[in-house]
Amino acid sequence: MALSLHIPDCIRTPAHPLHPPPLDKPLRIQIEGPLVSVQKLLPEIPWHVDVCDLIFPQPAGPELARLAYRAIYGQDASLSVDNDMIVRDEYLGWVHEKNEIDYYGVTFDHLVPADEYFPEVLQINILEIDEDEGEYANTHLPFAVDAAEYIGKKILAVPRCCQKRKGTTDRSRVNGAVTQKDLVRQGFDREMMMNLLVAYGVYSTKIPEKRFDKVPQPRTGTVPEEKK
Repeated sequence: MALSLHIPDCIRTPAHPLHPPPLDKPLRIQIEGPLVSVQKLLPEIPWHVDVCDLIFPQPAGPELARLAYRAIYGQDASLSVDNDMIVRDEYLGWVHEKNEIDYYGVTFDHLVPADEYFPEVLQINILEIDEDEGEYANTHLPFAVDAAEYIGKKILAVPRCCQKRKGTTDRSRVNGAVTQKDLVRQGFDREMMMNLLVAYGVYSTKIPEKRFDKVPQPRTGTVPEEKK
């Protein structure tokens, strides 16, 4: 049986303007978390994670976006509205030296114009409660989580504003990943793009070892100005 996705009310006073966001506000949304939690939300969805034969998006991508949309806005996306709930990117967290993943995330747009490359971003993280009875959640969230409310019943998802992490790079990281995905799909060579971004200082010159298709994310959304 599929569990439900639950986003608690904002703990801030007043509430953060994106928790929840206005329905008419253009927004890029990323929701991600442990694969075990995503599978509890979507137990019937197949996964295609052969690194030699990947597909985009995974079947879980649009479905996780749909669940997130409903949890955020209290309604389903409208098929008659342009640019509503458009899947733009996904993240697969590969297990080192294994052809499998243990983490998954999807990025989707809500009313974002096609020519907007740096929209506001809402970052939401799924936290696994069943595996450790809420220990991780109670360590990394600024509010108490009653594990009994979630175990076997629902999956906890928390926007960045209600986490201890500040998320100062969320906007550049998420938008940079979407742009990178678009360029790869248009036929640009990924390694050439990486070299160019490193040359401009957008990426670190100390690139970590590549694990399957994981690549380092941009540190900033801008190119440093030339020195005069």
